[in-house]
Amino acid sequence: MQYLHSMIRISDIDQSLDFFCNKLGLVEVDRHESEKGRFTLIFLAAPEDVARAKSEQRAPMVELTYNWDPEEYGGGRNFGHLAYRVDDIYGLCRKLMDAGVTINRPPRDGRMAFVRSPDGISIELLQRGEALPPQEPWASMENTGTW
Repeated sequence: MQYLHSMIRISDIDQSLDFFCNKLGLVEVDRHESEKGRFTLIFLAAPEDVARAKSEQRAPMVELTYNWDPEEYGGGRNFGHLAYRVDDIYGLCRKLMDAGVTINRPPRDGRMAFVRSPDGISIELLQRGEALPPQEPWASMENTGTW
């Protein structure tokens, strides 16, 4: 398992980049915009981690998520999730489920799943490399709760 990033939601890109980059000293290493999803993702790394953040090793980063449609974030919703890359998403989800953990967003696509910690923190699990072929029971499993 490899720690990837922590995600926080932001309400103003310029203001947030001013704080995280100009004031705190982090460096923008990647940016993705999704017109269909109506969001922008900005990945930041510490200066000493920039080279590794851009490599296959991927140093831990902060993911700033800007949703294009205004939204008020209450109850800690501005903090999104922790993310980990895993070798076998199906195997880990089975192990977690067998241990009594609810799979909130099953790995229907063979690539991504979400679970929650006992304190309600969302944990994103991402398959290392290419997505695995769809597999039951995951392919037809519905979401449970929120993630």
